[in-house]
Amino acid sequence: MIRTIRGAQLALPFLLLAACSGDPATPGAPTADEERQLNDAAAMLDANSIALDNLGDGALK
Repeated sequence: MIRTIRGAQLALPFLLLAACSGDPATPGAPTADEERQLNDAAAMLDANSIALDNLGDGALK
């Protein structure tokens, strides 16, 4: 009987630790695939953008 109680006392911290999961998913947060797609889209926008300094005077008229 004492061994059973002692075993339960030793196992309890491990059971509690196992019950803890990593970061819970935030509702509405993008998935890993969506984040990858957003990063790809941002990279494409950056690649297609130009600095306003490169436009010259006649471009904004």
